Amino acid sequence: MEQPNLIYIDSLSGDDFEFKAKLIATLKRELPLEVENYNESANNRNFFEMAAIVHKLKHKISILGMEKSYYLAEEFEDNLKKQSAVLKPEFDEVIASLQDFTASL
Repeated sequence: MEQPNLIYIDSLSGDDFEFKAKLIATLKRELPLEVENYNESANNRNFFEMAAIVHKLKHKISILGMEKSYYLAEEFEDNLKKQSAVLKPEFDEVIASLQDFTASL
């Protein structure tokens, strides 16, 4: 499985360390809330809400340089819109990876 990284954030922020810190702070603030909402929606089998949250998480996946995981999230979002959680185990692994990475920042 691919690992999250700061390559895109570094290229986006350049030498602006304040901007980089703001991006990372936003990730660290928003990710746990979105994951909590995702898990709650999954427990309630609310596919529509799960799809909306996966859509938000896709952007964090992209920002953290996980291209293959982005496409997995995109496919999972489409499946959820069709009331299918087929890719949930794989997506949950991506989420765990994001959580571990952001916690280490």
